[in-house]
Amino acid sequence: MTEQQGKTRVDKLLTQLLTDQSRSQIQGWIDEGLVEVNGVSVKANYKCVEGDTLTWEIPETKPLILEPENIPLDVIYEDSDVIVINKPKGMVVHPSAGHQSGTLVHALLYHCDDLSGINGIERPGIVHRIDKDTSGLLVVAKNDIAHQKLSEQLQQKQLKRKYVAIVHGEIGHDTGLIDAPIGRDPKDRQKMAVVDNGKSAVTHFRVIERFPDYTIVECQLETGRTHQIRVHMQYIGFPLVGDPKYGQRKTMNVDGQALHAKEIGFYHPQTGEWLEFDANPPEIFTDALSFIRKMY
Repeated sequence: MTEQQGKTRVDKLLTQLLTDQSRSQIQGWIDEGLVEVNGVSVKANYKCVEGDTLTWEIPETKPLILEPENIPLDVIYEDSDVIVINKPKGMVVHPSAGHQSGTLVHALLYHCDDLSGINGIERPGIVHRIDKDTSGLLVVAKNDIAHQKLSEQLQQKQLKRKYVAIVHGEIGHDTGLIDAPIGRDPKDRQKMAVVDNGKSAVTHFRVIERFPDYTIVECQLETGRTHQIRVHMQYIGFPLVGDPKYGQRKTMNVDGQALHAKEIGFYHPQTGEWLEFDANPPEIFTDALSFIRKMY
């Protein structure tokens, strides 16, 4: 252990060393006793010191078996090629570490006879995703041709995605464009941030309603980076209400970020017809709006 690596939490240090592993995965290894310092198992918050010997064992990957689950879905539109879902707040889109059941994918496997296989066994049909605590619309591909054509629209910025969000602070101008690259936060691997070497990220926003301490905004994505709207709005000084990663400590309790994917539009992969759908925000979102309006 070098002097520079000393005083660093062991889970954070291993995340820096093993860049292809998430911090949550490494914390799982630590809980299983697979990480030792000087031959002794340690906890995730152990702070390394110069001279320590760090050893770890990478567990054997278990094959993922996805079982369909009878979870209700709010289906907005469906045909033999695509299905548009209004995802509830709190639902994870596809399986990942810590989310091996109860995802949108598990529900889709029960609902649909077939889904595209382009993204592999873990993400059948998933063309794009929205965060666990973000509610709203996404389109799923039922076959590989539909998936390929929808992915092309996404890459060519033809797929329309509009969100509504509640942010802290009063935005003075009516419209704005945020063009700032997003990548992994070098200080916290579990977060994203605006960084010089990040991927191009562009968000357009329009003020719907403003108050002395809050603003209701509509955001339209030109790109689709992880946590893009959350990172961009925090970057310009207006973090989302309720955001546990990028928001203020004192905020309204809305069970995660106040963000809803309210509109989606795309060209049908078979007919070429332009389809556009709209979904109202969930009750917890509208209750927060009502609370803000009553305050002023």
